[in-house]
Amino acid sequence: MPSANFDATLAAWPELASRRPCSGLLLGNGASRMVWRPFAYFSLFELAQRVRNKPLGLTDQALFKSMGTELFEPVLTALNTTVRVNAALAISSSAPLNRYYAIKEALIHAVRSVHIPWKLLPASTLRTLNQALRNYRSIYSSNYDLLAHWAMSHAPEGFQELFDEEGVFDVRRSRGEGHRVLYLHGGLHLLKQQDGSTRQRSARESALLDGFAVNTPGDVPLFINESSSDDKLRAIRTSDYLSWCHGELACHDGGLCIFGHRLDSSDRHLVEAIKQANPGHLAIAVHPLSEAAIIGQKQHYAGLFAERPDIELCFFDASSHPLGQAELAVAVPPASKRRR
Repeated sequence: MPSANFDATLAAWPELASRRPCSGLLLGNGASRMVWRPFAYFSLFELAQRVRNKPLGLTDQALFKSMGTELFEPVLTALNTTVRVNAALAISSSAPLNRYYAIKEALIHAVRSVHIPWKLLPASTLRTLNQALRNYRSIYSSNYDLLAHWAMSHAPEGFQELFDEEGVFDVRRSRGEGHRVLYLHGGLHLLKQQDGSTRQRSARESALLDGFAVNTPGDVPLFINESSSDDKLRAIRTSDYLSWCHGELACHDGGLCIFGHRLDSSDRHLVEAIKQANPGHLAIAVHPLSEAAIIGQKQHYAGLFAERPDIELCFFDASSHPLGQAELAVAVPPASKRRR
């Protein structure tokens, strides 16, 4: 699609959806930022080094560097494994256990500094998000915050439950009917167990974020924070749940709506999965900031799929979509009040 063909016109979502219906929705961080502005942080790893309470120390940063990653999950998993091995060999586990506690503590404070508290989230917002998700058979979220999970849990009828009675992911449940939310990069409500399986935390919705702040040894949060695409893909392959979610995106059948997702170089694995799925069309949300910005965004997405001219790209005004309503934005109080 040559750049000369681009102009600044954008379709309205209701009109485009009637012409090019989408069975799937790919959510990015921009969708969460529509609700809560602090989600606009750049890097959780960098944020964990700057938080006021117990930031990530130099020793812990060196540990990340030695493993060649900025992801918390593989570092915490490695420390957790080391503690168990040392215990089996009657070797002191105090050093790796202390590092586990320190890194998890920094992660907890980083997450809490940017995440919307449950008490500030209006029921009307949850209701709007819940209804918006119901327009799709499959919702693929690369966000690890709790917004989509809270929205789905607000009125769970009609959504697939992919976890069994004990909270463990069961792929056999994926054959059922209903809307399904797949967390491509994990979530704050998910834990990686010692055998690589995935468990969903069972706390009440109002207590999920506070429960994440409980620093328990062995509880490794299953989410992939900001890093390179290759790093993310390696982490995905170590998890039964994340591998399944990624495979489902690569097999998606039908049109796919992309909202709040720039699909930059760190998400190359998602672009490749979409190409493999070969959807008939992509409906891409664009924020109408200026004519130049609109054309620039169109060129960006066209470049990503330049080698696949058979995939039709349709662009629409993000503000015309239910997830782009200005009314969804929650006012951000001073940080001191958010921590109470």
